[in-house]
Amino acid sequence: MDNQFFVGWGTLALINAGLAQGKNRSGMNWFLLSLFFGPIATFFLVVSDKLTE
Repeated sequence: MDNQFFVGWGTLALINAGLAQGKNRSGMNWFLLSLFFGPIATFFLVVSDKLTE
């Protein structure tokens, strides 16, 4: 398999971690979810509302 695929997938996971922290969610949990589910996790993260503190 091409290395660019893994680099892109890892970059997506890091972006999702940042998005999650911006919505007051656990960045580490979303990073790990993104490693397994990729764009599907991104979709759910984008459509979810920000948590109140």
